[in-house]
Amino acid sequence: MKDMNKGIVYLIGAGPGDPGLITIRGRDLITRADVVVYDYLANPKFLKYAREGAEIIYVGKMGGCHTKTQDEINEIIVDRCRSGKIIARLKGGDPYIFGRGGEEAEELVKAGLRFEVVPGVTAASAATAYSGIPLTHRDHTASVAFITGHEDPTKDESNINWEKLATGVGTLVFYMGIKNLPNIVENLINNGRNPDTPCAVIHRGSTPDQRTVTGPLSQIAKIASEAGIKPPALTVVGDVVGLKSTLDWFETKPLFGRKIVVTRAREQASGFADILAESGADVIEFPTIEIAPPKSWESLDKALDQLESYDWIVFTSVNGVGHFVKRLFDRDMDIRDLKGLKTLCIGPATADAVRALGVRVDFVPKEYRAESIIEGMGEENIRGKNILIPRAKVAREVLPDEMRRLGAQVTIAECYETVLPESNKDQVRALFEEKKIDAITFTSSSTVENFMSMWGNEEGLKLLDGVCVASIGPITSDTARKLGLKPDIEPEKFTTAALADALKAHFTKS
Repeated sequence: MKDMNKGIVYLIGAGPGDPGLITIRGRDLITRADVVVYDYLANPKFLKYAREGAEIIYVGKMGGCHTKTQDEINEIIVDRCRSGKIIARLKGGDPYIFGRGGEEAEELVKAGLRFEVVPGVTAASAATAYSGIPLTHRDHTASVAFITGHEDPTKDESNINWEKLATGVGTLVFYMGIKNLPNIVENLINNGRNPDTPCAVIHRGSTPDQRTVTGPLSQIAKIASEAGIKPPALTVVGDVVGLKSTLDWFETKPLFGRKIVVTRAREQASGFADILAESGADVIEFPTIEIAPPKSWESLDKALDQLESYDWIVFTSVNGVGHFVKRLFDRDMDIRDLKGLKTLCIGPATADAVRALGVRVDFVPKEYRAESIIEGMGEENIRGKNILIPRAKVAREVLPDEMRRLGAQVTIAECYETVLPESNKDQVRALFEEKKIDAITFTSSSTVENFMSMWGNEEGLKLLDGVCVASIGPITSDTARKLGLKPDIEPEKFTTAALADALKAHFTKS
């Protein structure tokens, strides 16, 4: 058992929903924790920071549906802390602003246990900022108040001084008050607030699911109801709401609110996913391939033993570069052993990976079809030449076959393989079936083939009915067509950056 003196609970404000808004300290404490206890409003993406073996406990409470009562949550953190564990208690927003963090801290004090509070970005400041509404402004107001919207309207006495609040504060922000919004409006107007005061109701602020409706105070409850706004949401009352149309920056992003499935291997998906997310997309990472070492290094080792005999080395992917070089180093060889070989790279990303090693790239074809590659190399540079292609175990044979037809000696050396990963199929299927997915991206033939094989061709086609299919290039598109899919998007440059730009252009037009 751990030393009991080491037990500590970190009450961490996890921010309002955008995973980028957690503090650096909050993120670092998650990586150190033995136990992560998280709320409904704490983005589950934070769990990727948890160390392997950490205990993960969900204690979400939403609209009367509670996985744990507050007393049970208190018991969990006290019990784990007493056993000497480090607990990261993730709370949506800030733990001390309508987060019941004070109550949990009191329980820890009563138990004689250590705790620390890590402040977080509260929903009021984040949701309004992401909606284009400044809480204060020199030309409009110098005061702001945060108020709970949960107060029972039937109780005899209110903790809220409506008479002073209604006219005494410039900007009012009501947390979680959708159900009570008619009562909030009535109390404000009855106590002197102008019925024409601009108001906004913001659903899931700072996330790709954010929705904002605006209107005068007297009509805002009706407007929110007719728009189908559901919790979690907050209400903003004040003249600053009138600045939304001028200062809106988030909801105007080209991919705002679009749910886009990324099928790349997990280790490669993050950069592409980040580009899409920066444009406002809600990215669902659903890797259909996983990169693994080959079951045997025999073919690559044989090629490395006679590396000086080759004239050309052809890299078809970044994965091929990485695994080839790793094996090269594992065998106590290095980049100098590539001296004298001409290098062909399929795609700019592959070329960049080779250049990063300090190796010159001799040729990058403009198109990634065998015909254009052959033409660009020149038949005189192929006939009679010895060509090495380190690549995946299973790949298209068009290029090596065409080179052999022209008289080249081509060696295929297996340096990695693609396998089907474990996946969140049930969650993703539900999104497809509910028609919530706007687009799916395929960045290689393997991603298409594996996606379809995961479901079976018939179900795969059914799931993608009405979904925008975005393919990175002609080879991937050809594979998609053979499987019954019709690509809607194919960029002129066959890169993930170009694919993201093509998605933005597509949805901006539609």
